[in-house]
Amino acid sequence: MSDGLYIAAASSWLPERLTLDEAEQAGLADRARVWNTGIESACVSPDKSAPEMAVLAARDALGRAEVGPEDLQLLLHACAYHQGHDMWPAASYVQRFCGGGSYPAVEVRQMSNGGMIALELAAGHLRAYGGSTALVTTADRFSLPGFDRWRSDPSTICGDGGTAVVVSTRTGFARLRGLVTVSDPGLEHGSRGERFSDAPLAARAPIDLNSDSLVRELGVEALLNRIEAGQRAAFERACAQADVKLGDIDWYVLPNLGRTRMRAQYFDPFGIDPQRSTWSWGRRVGHLGAGDQFAGLAHLVSEGALEPGQTCLLAGVGAGFTWTAGILEIIARP
Repeated sequence: MSDGLYIAAASSWLPERLTLDEAEQAGLADRARVWNTGIESACVSPDKSAPEMAVLAARDALGRAEVGPEDLQLLLHACAYHQGHDMWPAASYVQRFCGGGSYPAVEVRQMSNGGMIALELAAGHLRAYGGSTALVTTADRFSLPGFDRWRSDPSTICGDGGTAVVVSTRTGFARLRGLVTVSDPGLEHGSRGERFSDAPLAARAPIDLNSDSLVRELGVEALLNRIEAGQRAAFERACAQADVKLGDIDWYVLPNLGRTRMRAQYFDPFGIDPQRSTWSWGRRVGHLGAGDQFAGLAHLVSEGALEPGQTCLLAGVGAGFTWTAGILEIIARP
């Protein structure tokens, strides 16, 4: 699919972690509501905004890739939540503080699958326009009064952080061999709420994602089957592009969801061994909005876990619904 497309660098900037014990002692979390997620801690930014964290991750990634602003043809910034200001282009902020430039800088909003979709858009842009390098960043900061990281989504605990990957047509430590997105817009109303509002947070604050409208409409089994079908289609098409079998993948970088969702959406239906995934790390940082996949890849890089010849699958899912699967072949030590 993507001969000549590489990941030249992957980085993340994550703030300090707040443990469940600490959150409970501070009156922020209710253990009875959180324990079944299996989340032990979440990264919490006390001061840095989402775009500021994106800049920190991006600068590190550009340095690792030995890329300057003059080398870039595109910047895509993906996010799921508020970026610190209303009616303001966060992507342009990231571009400015990463050295500036006249290339396009665009924000991508596809909820938790935003980073992966931005990766696919960046790959398409480079192939279509003959560019050599693109920067993809993500960042989210989940804070009150708009979002309660411990309560807004009862099966997932959200963490803060910024991530970045440098996509290149020249060289990198990983070759992008497969990349596919699948959509099912018939499920978009699952997180929409009952009515449209006139202003941010006017309908519900903090945000409550504990909607059972899809369960009432489809039933639990039918809903889970539909979610599995979307992810399976993305997996199968990406594996076909890469000419690999899903069970032969060496590393699975999965969304940092709660344990129940991980079992229902990944471990059980696809036979994925949690020990070959980023779950043990993800349960200590929380769900990073649009950035789980790039942060997970950066974690494997920092741990020295990636060896030449290995394959690594990046899996994304976001409300809407969209599912993306990307398959990397490790060709050099990062």
